[in-house]
Amino acid sequence: MAKEIKFSLLYRDMWQSSGKYVPKVAQLKQIAPVIIDMGCFDRVETNGGAFEQVNLLFGENPNKAVREWTAPFNKVGIQTHMLERGLNALRMNPVPEDVRELMYKVKAKQGTNIARSFCGLNDHRNLKGSVIGAKKGGMISQVALSITYSPVHTVEYYMGVVDKVVEYGCDEICLKDMAGIGRPAFLGRLTAEIKKKYPHIVVQYHGHSGPGFSVASMLEVARAGAEYIDVAMEPLSWGKIHPDVITIQAMLKDAGFKVKDINMDAYMEARRLTQTFIDDYLGYFIEPTNYHCSSLLVGCGLPGGMMGSMMADLKGFHGAINMSLRNQGKKEVTLNELAVMLFQEVEYVWPRLGYPPLVTPFSQYVKNTALMNLMHTLKGEPRWKTIDKDTMNMILGKTGTLPGPLAPEIIEIVKEKGLEFYTGNPQDAFPNELPKFEQMMKDEGWDRGQDDEELFELAMHERQYRDYKSGIAKERFEKDLEAAKAKAGAPIIVTRPVVEMPKFDVAAVAAQYPNALPVQVTAKGNIVWQYDVVAESTAPAIGDKVEEGKPICYVQTYYGLEEVKAPKTGKIVYVDVKQNDKVEKNQIVAFVE
Repeated sequence: MAKEIKFSLLYRDMWQSSGKYVPKVAQLKQIAPVIIDMGCFDRVETNGGAFEQVNLLFGENPNKAVREWTAPFNKVGIQTHMLERGLNALRMNPVPEDVRELMYKVKAKQGTNIARSFCGLNDHRNLKGSVIGAKKGGMISQVALSITYSPVHTVEYYMGVVDKVVEYGCDEICLKDMAGIGRPAFLGRLTAEIKKKYPHIVVQYHGHSGPGFSVASMLEVARAGAEYIDVAMEPLSWGKIHPDVITIQAMLKDAGFKVKDINMDAYMEARRLTQTFIDDYLGYFIEPTNYHCSSLLVGCGLPGGMMGSMMADLKGFHGAINMSLRNQGKKEVTLNELAVMLFQEVEYVWPRLGYPPLVTPFSQYVKNTALMNLMHTLKGEPRWKTIDKDTMNMILGKTGTLPGPLAPEIIEIVKEKGLEFYTGNPQDAFPNELPKFEQMMKDEGWDRGQDDEELFELAMHERQYRDYKSGIAKERFEKDLEAAKAKAGAPIIVTRPVVEMPKFDVAAVAAQYPNALPVQVTAKGNIVWQYDVVAESTAPAIGDKVEEGKPICYVQTYYGLEEVKAPKTGKIVYVDVKQNDKVEKNQIVAFVE
């Protein structure tokens, strides 16, 4: 009898791998019955990752979105699954254990059946809490191995992780090939080894199209015993996203597997609806290059979702780099040349940082370090001159054990800075915090919500939740959308007075304060001057003292808060932006003397 392969539609990740936002709850409710009518899916990825944060950034309630989006699938027996980042849960930085535990209880009550949990470093200690928490909360525990290709990422290496998480009680294993660079034969061997040693463990494969390996990988893991394959559908498939279900279904059917038929009328309707969501507003935030495959990813291994931000970074730095090259009497470089140079720098940096799998957030750390190295070397300066706090925490072991050894030059930098390596359990460094957030809810007079879901959102995404409650988030999104439409040439309906702000003359301010250093933001987003203040807050006053290396403000990006640090110890002599003002990466917002 033919072995059956089942499909999971990655409707969340399709959008997340394409752009900044995901559909709103009304749109998700509209397409859910059509996805059901397609008849070929046993699972749908509904939430997790940045889904909850994106809803908060819309100014809408993510708890309502999850409940109403999962309900139609629950009703017909299609399993729903979410993605969570182990120690980081649903955000980009570590989460206390009691908040992580509450997450599984909340998501299970909201209708999410499976918790797909991954650690970007494949540290089983970071996954233990995920397995135990998911099972205790009433969910199926699926541990995802962050797949990459390196000398240290062998079948034996991954089986060491599998042994531990099976010991903890996980039900399933996912091969999370987030950059699509896992070699097909290797993935087949790994799947076969898992099924041989643990025949009761369900195996699911998740592979982005990226460099083009994933179709072959799907055939290999199916032949080796995998039960589920993750797929996408047009118009959000291929490129940096995932293969389309039609191709994979036809391939597996021809190979002798039992697969469900696709209702093509429903497929075309789901395709049409998805396109209407793109046309409505989501397309304004989709990076066009994400529709393109690239064999260059074979070498650098960056996941598809990073390509858009990487190109945006390069565009921002391009002019400054060429100015520096002109000043040195050197030939300028094109953006394409710069992109290839960055790919090569990633290849240089990655092994020296211990081969962390290039998945959120470690892909950002490696990419950012490579970008700063490139900036410095093109200026004739040494590598490693700029290593941000999060990357250094990774180097020090505060987020888990790196798969490979650090290069001697990195160890020397740690010694020069007088820092110490951390060998403890990463979770231990982040004590429980729920009582603090319970008190906040009382102080604000906010309801904890059904099954404590509102308490959970505050504890998981405090800043974004407060902005949602105050209405700032909704206003910010509307401005973001207007700006995107304007850039695309679409008409804008002005709904509020437009106030022209005087242009900031950087050169004039620099001349006025020759000993001052500029404060530059590190990401595109909105300024948050006071992190712990809910209402509109003012910028620091002229004359306020600041300390070098300490945060002077923050930038609210779509993925979280980015610190903006003081460049020197001194006082503020000029401030250009107000709370919630839109800023671009590398924009100067103040001067410190």
